[in-house]
Amino acid sequence: MKYIIIGAVAGGASTAARIRRLDETAEIIMIEKGDYVSYANCGLPYYIGDVIQDRNKLFIQDAASFKKRFNIEVKVKTEAIEIHPAEKKVSLLDLDTQQTYTESYDKLVLSTGAVPIKPPIPGIHSENVFTLRNVHDTDLVKSVIEHKEVKHATVVGGGFIGIEMMENLTHLGIKTRLIERAPQVLTFLDEDMAQMAKSEMEANGVTVDVNNGLSAIINNADGSKTILLENGTTFKTDLVILSIGVQPNHFLAKAAGLEIGEKGGVLVDEFMQTSNTDIYAVGDVIEFHHPVCKASYPIYLAGPANKQGRICANNIVNGNTKKFKGSVSTTIVKVFGKTIGATGSNSRMLTHHNIKHITSVTHGSSNAGYYPGATQMIIKIAFNPKTGVLLGAQVMGDKGVDKRIDVFSIYVQNKQIVEDLMEFEQAYAPPFSSAKDPVNMAGFVANNIMDKVMPIFNPIDALQIGETEYLLDVRTPKEYEEGTIPNALNIELDELRNQLDQLPKNQTIYIFCQVGLRGYLASRILMQNGFDVKNLSGGYKYWKNTYGLKLETLETAL
Repeated sequence: MKYIIIGAVAGGASTAARIRRLDETAEIIMIEKGDYVSYANCGLPYYIGDVIQDRNKLFIQDAASFKKRFNIEVKVKTEAIEIHPAEKKVSLLDLDTQQTYTESYDKLVLSTGAVPIKPPIPGIHSENVFTLRNVHDTDLVKSVIEHKEVKHATVVGGGFIGIEMMENLTHLGIKTRLIERAPQVLTFLDEDMAQMAKSEMEANGVTVDVNNGLSAIINNADGSKTILLENGTTFKTDLVILSIGVQPNHFLAKAAGLEIGEKGGVLVDEFMQTSNTDIYAVGDVIEFHHPVCKASYPIYLAGPANKQGRICANNIVNGNTKKFKGSVSTTIVKVFGKTIGATGSNSRMLTHHNIKHITSVTHGSSNAGYYPGATQMIIKIAFNPKTGVLLGAQVMGDKGVDKRIDVFSIYVQNKQIVEDLMEFEQAYAPPFSSAKDPVNMAGFVANNIMDKVMPIFNPIDALQIGETEYLLDVRTPKEYEEGTIPNALNIELDELRNQLDQLPKNQTIYIFCQVGLRGYLASRILMQNGFDVKNLSGGYKYWKNTYGLKLETLETAL
């Protein structure tokens, strides 16, 4: 059997190596347009920022080592220019000699990845304007920083690469500005969680423009650039990193007549097989049904790409026996001192797909609160209001985020319910967790909501509560004086039972405390005394750091 794999980074390299482990006699050829194979694409921003100082550590294998260890022929600097499905051949272009030739195959694997989006904006192809998708791009950016005076950089796009580049440029002492055309950065998050991420960036000296796209890049005589934004703002910069987004590199597949999905990815079935039985595809180029939303989406993540490679290799060697169940898009990103993780679907995506859900916000400690070094994390989960099935989770904090989001990922993948979170059994000792882990606490609160023990209202709703409605702050008078939600009255929790006669029974009482616990206790007291109440999910602290900040910004503008 002869296998050709087009693309030799994450998915392609994994596929090739697994094929060899399953079939020692096969002829395997990998085609790679670039100079390098099997490198750590996700590590590129950290090499630019000198967090990773040894460039060689980015490379897992090279063409020579693939040949020596796996007996796989790797053709670098070779571009696949056309697929001939009927003849089962691929036309190739040697980029050094500019000679074309063909290779036959029994099975073909497409791992052509994604390509950066570069809209037709004036000046977008200017000098010192870069995308960051491969080692070549990285070397160019690194060279400019090392050999030219770069005092200011502009990053266009607030996705993963944009955020990582923003942080690493800042670490190098370069004043950085981040531009995002969408209403928020990190669109895999809900708006409130993204607001806190934005605040962390600004606290570290980054200027962040959201709801404001790039309009033009103008070259100046001194080598700098003038950036023009859609709202008319202009400023000077020395370096521009474009991280506007990517799209599946489907051009070969589309020309070969393979079926393409609505989002531009090559459609594959659960066996990673395309609409042509002899052609498979993995990685960023594919489109697959999201297990939560039931709609097809590209999956721009290295973890799923590597797993798909293994599944694909098993199927093309042994027949279609291994199934890909889809990716719940478990992601994590470092934003200066904060770590932010997400899995499943956020509330915005669920709403877009008309999936009924409830969101709940809780706070928890990374480890036992009485043990030194404990820090708080914020957890937001989304779940089905009838079945309790967990649909998504977002976690933000200083530490401990990674292990919690991994736990939530398992529950989302397995379509488990919030009650299962209550019974999650963690490895507990004071340096590592609390006896009731934050995952448990998220389950407890969600269960209370489902059982109607604690009706809630969301932070965004607090802005709509007017003077005629009853908004009750049950924190201490001192906390109340230091800041509260507009129009709120104050009765401390411990005094609540003595002042029941002052509260209205003919309207809903909207309760809040600092993080939600005292509000929950107050709601239990009042509900059992005949009052109609709702408790603020996440408490005043969450409201203050999300929609409270938006309110302050609006008031300042007015």
